Amino acid sequence: MLSTDLVLSSPPFIHVPLLDRLAPAREAGLQGISLMPRDIWSLEQQGMNAAEIRARIEDHGLRIGEMDCTACWLPSHRRMGEDSPMAALLRSLTPERVIATAARIGASSVTAVEMTGVAHALDEAAEAFAHVCDRAADHGLKAHIEFLPFGGIPDLASAWAIVQMAGRPNGGLTLDSWHFFRSRSSLDLLAAIPGSRIHTVQINDAPAKASDDLMQETMNGRLTPGEGSLDLLGFVRTLDEIGCVAPVSVEIFTREMASLPIAEVIRDWAPATRAIIKRARNEA
Repeated sequence: MLSTDLVLSSPPFIHVPLLDRLAPAREAGLQGISLMPRDIWSLEQQGMNAAEIRARIEDHGLRIGEMDCTACWLPSHRRMGEDSPMAALLRSLTPERVIATAARIGASSVTAVEMTGVAHALDEAAEAFAHVCDRAADHGLKAHIEFLPFGGIPDLASAWAIVQMAGRPNGGLTLDSWHFFRSRSSLDLLAAIPGSRIHTVQINDAPAKASDDLMQETMNGRLTPGEGSLDLLGFVRTLDEIGCVAPVSVEIFTREMASLPIAEVIRDWAPATRAIIKRARNEA
């Protein structure tokens, strides 16, 4: 069953220095925090080493979740021209560099994403993901694909096909509720996937009607669990039924986040998410 020990997903707070996220996360009732590569690189450039950063996180009673993310793992990513606005970002997020960072900070796993919208042949994507998995395995880490409805791996079926063909025991999936429902992925397909292959879960909500601009919605229009119309109860029940025990992150992006203190933004996230999980299990 899914854990109610919840993780703060860091990407919505890229504007907040990592060390400034720690106390608010713990005070909001969260037990862990995911990390971004630049969180660590920035502190290392300031003179802190990985052991010191890890100690600061643990001093706040937080465990370290996944490293989010490697975004330069498919052949097309490496072929992007210098004029592409994504090129510099992608080239900094190679599997080798991101996985090494995850290993030295003590992260549990590494997320792989495709953000350019370029589709790939299944065998090509599977070979590339197998490479990510092998590099992660060298450090005892898991690797997981997070599909994005506007990306080149747009839904659960596409991501699961890559994981299956890659055939690596440490390879799996990130399951984000917004991406899942906005990609019209199927709970029936999810029910057929072994729970052990779901390596991380991210929970958030959204209005019943999707925006015409999914990129804009995902970055500005997600809701606290229970405030929207996604079938989060069915989502949680299906994950429980397949025996998923992956860590659960709360990942919510809103327009107001940049102008409000992080403590105010995340104050209700943990209780709202736990309430959804309890309702799904008829515990409330």
